[in-house]
Amino acid sequence: MKVSDFRSYLNSVLEDSTDKKGATFDYVIQGLILLSIVSFSISTLPDLDSQIYEVLDVVERITVVIFSMEYVLRIFAAKNRLKYAFSFYGIIDLLAIAPFYFNWFFDLRFIRVFRLLRLFRVLKLLRYHKAINRFHVAFRYVKEEIILFLIISVILIFVTSAGIYFFEHEAQPEIFKSVFHSTWWAMVTLTTVGYGDVYPITVGGKIFTFFVLMIGIGFITVPAGLVATALTKARKDEELEEQNKA
Repeated sequence: MKVSDFRSYLNSVLEDSTDKKGATFDYVIQGLILLSIVSFSISTLPDLDSQIYEVLDVVERITVVIFSMEYVLRIFAAKNRLKYAFSFYGIIDLLAIAPFYFNWFFDLRFIRVFRLLRLFRVLKLLRYHKAINRFHVAFRYVKEEIILFLIISVILIFVTSAGIYFFEHEAQPEIFKSVFHSTWWAMVTLTTVGYGDVYPITVGGKIFTFFVLMIGIGFITVPAGLVATALTKARKDEELEEQNKA
């Protein structure tokens, strides 16, 4: 069998869930993903027996080896390897196995749960596929606005952090030690979460907080409004396209 023919066959197994072999492969991988997620969740429980940790470690090693082989095969079989490598699924597949090999200080095994999104394709849930596609289209519509909003958000967080530091540093030097230490308060206040673990005690700080909270209300509603409008437009475009096909 030629290499090109083998790649084509492999690609059909990996990507075509309508085929029996492809569907079986997908179900096996999804089962392993669920197993690894459950294993990861159990490993976070305190005071587990050492033997249980050993079993969980074996499960992790086996699943990582299989996921690694799958990732290599997907790269090999992909029609456009770079496109797959930098696609949503390609990045998720890589991040799900990379910490095991590079011993990163943070554990990204929980990211594997996103790989279950492929289950929509396996189960042929067309309406969910359309919904996911609408989100993709909607994001394209508002990509520039979202980027601009994120830039403005960073500026607002900095200004708010500096402002509360100015008002509260002398009164609460241990809490508002610097602008960086004040960033936590700025983020939870701008997002109107307000945990109450850090709060102003000076008159100036309280007045400043009032204005920050007013800004925070709009801070939350702007991205929600952008996404809602874009989703509505994406749905209308989808309905128009279906009408034109009919």
